Amino acid sequence: MGTGTLILTAFALMLVLEGALPFVAPSLWRDTFRRITQMTDGQIRFVGLSSIIVGLLLLLWART
Repeated sequence: MGTGTLILTAFALMLVLEGALPFVAPSLWRDTFRRITQMTDGQIRFVGLSSIIVGLLLLLWART
């Protein structure tokens, strides 16, 4: 599998996972999104950084 195909596959999987919550529980998704918009920039950055770290750790784990 080429690098381009792998990136496209990863992007497609991300879209499937990101779309699952709004599809299954739209009111919960809306409430969660509303809470996120009320967070400070620092809190949002912390969530983003945490997501990056967890994602990288999962990639390392999956490659071993």
